[in-house]
Amino acid sequence: MATAKFRIWRGDARSGKFQDYTVEISAGMVVLDAVHEIQATQAQDLGVRWNCKAGKCGSCSAEINGHPRLMCMTRLSQLPLEQPVTIEPMRAFPLVKDLVTDVSWNFRVKEKIRPFRPRPADAADGTWRMDQSDVDRVQEFRKCIECFLCQDVCHVLREHHLHEQFIGPRILVHSAALEMHPLDTENRLGDLKRTQGIGYCNITKCCTKVCPEEIKITDNAIIPLKERVVDEFYDPLTRLFRVFR
Repeated sequence: MATAKFRIWRGDARSGKFQDYTVEISAGMVVLDAVHEIQATQAQDLGVRWNCKAGKCGSCSAEINGHPRLMCMTRLSQLPLEQPVTIEPMRAFPLVKDLVTDVSWNFRVKEKIRPFRPRPADAADGTWRMDQSDVDRVQEFRKCIECFLCQDVCHVLREHHLHEQFIGPRILVHSAALEMHPLDTENRLGDLKRTQGIGYCNITKCCTKVCPEEIKITDNAIIPLKERVVDEFYDPLTRLFRVFR
């Protein structure tokens, strides 16, 4: 039976260190399988968050060999097993225990986004009519499983810790899903500019690269929002129109 070594972060917000474990592995195993094996046989107190083990709940986010990934979707066959596989918690959020981080900040920020406000129904039966292309545009954003890997890899949150000034790519995707909805009438551009820090994003596309749902976060959500903010607040024709209006 083949074996592999895993170097897992153990500790809490006060202190901790990496600890090594050796696990018997078999074909088809994912990182979460190995973590469960370690938890069952060698470290019963190992803290790890998971739920579906199918890449749909977003619970098992961690950093594997320095890259933000879902443990349940990272096969051992994808990793260089001639050296220890390093597993550590996400760095952009407060550590709770071992591989578990407190991601509640994301939900608090999401609650501050102006909610969906539809225009009046345009059909006699009380429903709306909209183009399929407009529906398709925002449907992509609904694939998000809120794993917060995009938040974790974002340098504004991960390295500069500007959580009070920047809402991060996940919440920008949520805002885009509302702002670009064909029935929505709310205006969130002022919030994006003044309090939600969209200007901090320098479109490196690192968030797009780690998204397990392959949402084009930068191209389809953040850049269009940036363009709308620029049109609203910096376009000279728009500003002139406001003066005469």
